[in-house]
Amino acid sequence: MKAQGTIIRVIGPVIAAGGMRGSRMYELVRVGSEQLIGEIIGLEKDVATIQVYEETSGITPGEPVIGTGMPLSVELAPGLLGTIYDGIQRPLLGLEEKSGFYIQRGIQVPPLDRSALWDFTPEVVRGDHVVAGDIIGSVPETGTLTHKILVPPGMEGTVREITGKGAYRIDDTIATIETRGEKRAIRMLQYWPVRRARPFATKLEPTIPLITGQRIIDTFFPIAKGGTAAVPGPFGSGKTVVQQQLAKWVDADIIVYVGCGERGNEMADVLREFPRLEDPLTGEPLMKRTVLIANTSNMPVAAREASVYTGITIAEYYRDMGYDVALMADSTSRWAEAMREISGRLEEMPGEEGYPAYLASRLAAFYERAGRITTLGTEGRTGSLSIIGAVSPPGGDFSEPVTQNTLRIVKVFWALDAELAYKRHFPAIDWLESYSLYSDQVRGWWHEHAGEKWDEIRDSMMARLQKESELEEIVQLVGADVLPENDKRVLLIAEIIRESFLMQHAFHRVDTYCRPEKQYAMMRVILAFEDQARTALERGAGTDAIGALPVRTRMARLGTIPDDNFDDECRAVCEEMRTQFGSLGAPGQEGGEEP
Repeated sequence: MKAQGTIIRVIGPVIAAGGMRGSRMYELVRVGSEQLIGEIIGLEKDVATIQVYEETSGITPGEPVIGTGMPLSVELAPGLLGTIYDGIQRPLLGLEEKSGFYIQRGIQVPPLDRSALWDFTPEVVRGDHVVAGDIIGSVPETGTLTHKILVPPGMEGTVREITGKGAYRIDDTIATIETRGEKRAIRMLQYWPVRRARPFATKLEPTIPLITGQRIIDTFFPIAKGGTAAVPGPFGSGKTVVQQQLAKWVDADIIVYVGCGERGNEMADVLREFPRLEDPLTGEPLMKRTVLIANTSNMPVAAREASVYTGITIAEYYRDMGYDVALMADSTSRWAEAMREISGRLEEMPGEEGYPAYLASRLAAFYERAGRITTLGTEGRTGSLSIIGAVSPPGGDFSEPVTQNTLRIVKVFWALDAELAYKRHFPAIDWLESYSLYSDQVRGWWHEHAGEKWDEIRDSMMARLQKESELEEIVQLVGADVLPENDKRVLLIAEIIRESFLMQHAFHRVDTYCRPEKQYAMMRVILAFEDQARTALERGAGTDAIGALPVRTRMARLGTIPDDNFDDECRAVCEEMRTQFGSLGAPGQEGGEEP
């Protein structure tokens, strides 16, 4: 039975309603005469505390509150890809068509088009026994991705009816399954409560890297498929640019991008740019494998809290089909701020810096929904959901609660440094502060697909960067001239690593994405330069002369060489390197031995 009560108190986005006996926690309700969307977040006797996902100004005590009997859920069916939603899965383009430029309160537009026809192909026949997770049929949602219609979790039985191949709407019955003597209709359209994780069979080890095309990430601080990562950084350090780069180039089948509480102009850039981009994996528009959730900072704060749950539930749905899904949450700090505001309205006991005491458990519950899994069903498909969350610590203070609680959960930490950004070094990821706990687990993949010396070269380059940091303290005290030649060589190689490998041009047509084989080849070139520099020093050449070699300029441009010409360019660079190093240390040359 649907509960119906009346508003007795309004506190910003939180209201209290009396006469709500029979209601349940997290039940969806309609608030006031305008039927605003709300969710019950507290119950005491017949009084329900409700957070409203729309602006509550003008709402007064005495107005009705009607329960729906359902939790806050998302609609799952063909048509999700390429759509832009707000935090509670209302399509923004549909809202614009119905209400104009400004979103009217209480307006309702179905998340998915009920009139669209989808070509359905059955994959079971009458009499088949099916279990949760089995594929009933398939729909070509885009030119490259097949949407699989699954038996909902918790259902098992015998197929009594199945439609033939043809065009159907998402709310048409496509199959009937008899379970425990009861016949239940199956449609393409299904619902799932956003706060409950979708079930799976088993969780697998994260041994396959999620290739991003960003050299500092893939080589130095890799994330695995099904992994979790945090991107904290102060204002202006490039968090959103990194998130958008990953959304464009990561090798996942599906991208879910959640703009949670970000500035409107940043989300507007995403909404304008993504439809124009071409997917490098398929050649199709990038939006055909993307779902955008846009909840900007000027939208109601309660809907911001719901937006991350909306995004991750959609991501889990595609994961259950056997796809690799990547979710970008930008940013979880704004989500935590929404929790803090709602908690304050509820007069809950505050924790550190005013955040609710359950901040850590909410963050953990969110990130723990990531993973590489075996799906439900007799087929046992493999899917993955990777979560990459941006964190916006005030003033770049990584000791604040959201950053610290996030670091206790995630296994990859890409620390952004504003000083690197000011020096025009992008991505501005600090190689000394960052880390990845997946490096050992993905080593086998890199050995197989890139080269057997991947970890050896990677460790060598990391050691050079670490040594550079130690030597810089000496240089600041006494200058670089007093250093031994070997230490000067370390500084030179570290500089080459930074300028020729770690720096990457996000808006360059070629350098914006670097495939793994190309990354490994660039590392080999830097290693060859270091080997020849060491030999030249033994012959008596000076470090200054080595650093002035013209081949350095050519090495720094390797990332901008198209893939078709890259192998030839690598050979040419190595040949030029041998020629120029051969002249060092010879009689009559700068830095050479005395005749």
